[in-house]
Amino acid sequence: MKRLTLLGATGSIGLRTLELVSSFPDDFEVAALAARGSNVDLVVDLVRKYSPRAVALLDRDALERLARALPSPRPELFAGPEGLATVARDVDADIVVSALVGGVGLLPTMAAIQSGRTVALANKETLVMAGSLMTAAARERGVALLPVDSEHNAVFQCLAGHNRADVHRILLTASGGPFRETPKAKLDHATVEDALRHPTWKMGAKITIDSATLMNKGLEVIEARWLFDVAPEQVQIIIHPQSIVHSMVEYVDGSVIAQLGVADMGIPILYALTYPERRPVPAARLDLTRAGALTFFPPDTDRFPCLVLAREALDAGGLAPAVLNAANEIAVAAFLDRRVGFMEIPALIRRALDRHPGGALRSIDECIAADADTRAAVRAWIDARSGG
Repeated sequence: MKRLTLLGATGSIGLRTLELVSSFPDDFEVAALAARGSNVDLVVDLVRKYSPRAVALLDRDALERLARALPSPRPELFAGPEGLATVARDVDADIVVSALVGGVGLLPTMAAIQSGRTVALANKETLVMAGSLMTAAARERGVALLPVDSEHNAVFQCLAGHNRADVHRILLTASGGPFRETPKAKLDHATVEDALRHPTWKMGAKITIDSATLMNKGLEVIEARWLFDVAPEQVQIIIHPQSIVHSMVEYVDGSVIAQLGVADMGIPILYALTYPERRPVPAARLDLTRAGALTFFPPDTDRFPCLVLAREALDAGGLAPAVLNAANEIAVAAFLDRRVGFMEIPALIRRALDRHPGGALRSIDECIAADADTRAAVRAWIDARSGG
């Protein structure tokens, strides 16, 4: 029986993880749940169903509402960023599933690593912001970082049993998002509704917009660089509209190994939870005789400049990726609030990167400071252009 602490319990990854817990009651139990707190009623339902020993909500007011809604005896309750870190660090668990969206996952994920707990990582922003620090801490503590993102989990599977020194390049596939064939001139007028119509995956709003801008692939390039300890130029993006090949690894002899499957996040989640074993996922199976043609082509960086910005941040190193991530989060939130246009997202990120003087990444505190400074600056720019 594996005990799980689930960070991001009410998001798409969190809820799919809990479905798997229900499907395998003899294999998993929930030790702790954590969430932002935007849906207290859902958290109440999850607590009643899974009986965690502890619950943490980022929103302190939401935690008070949760406390009033739960009968005694109730789990131990924690609030704020420090509360998220506390359940990741102190609750006895075999695996911490890091599925919070955005930079809020940084501190609790580091707390889990420093406590020596295995981390199933779905929060790509953590490695984007502080990849060198996170991976160094994981090596020092002997902690396994098991990727949950479908692309990185696919790479992880393609690397199994092979010599890492024989890797020539990693090929991360991308569906291309809802604007894969949209002319650049029309992207200026793209609506929130248009951007949220992902052709393949059902995800949260922020991740879906990242898919529309292809920033999710830029973030994944940075994540892969640290997760698999490869040079930036060894990670490449390929557009694959069918979303059947989830990623590939090319070796020095020219062999390319791919991982294929249906578009169901249950597969990579369960593999991370049971690694190195496998379990039969209760989901549809891939039938290649019905799949049709599989196509691949390079991304258009002119229409999707976020890919270029992510590469620049990775090459610059230091605090630049943290700046990139912070600016993107604020710009995407503003787009979802209809305060900026779709193509203003990369423009705001460019401005943030140009503003930042650079510098080495020496500590988590420096990363958090750069993150907060960038968020404040981008908010101010948006407020100035939209009249507050």
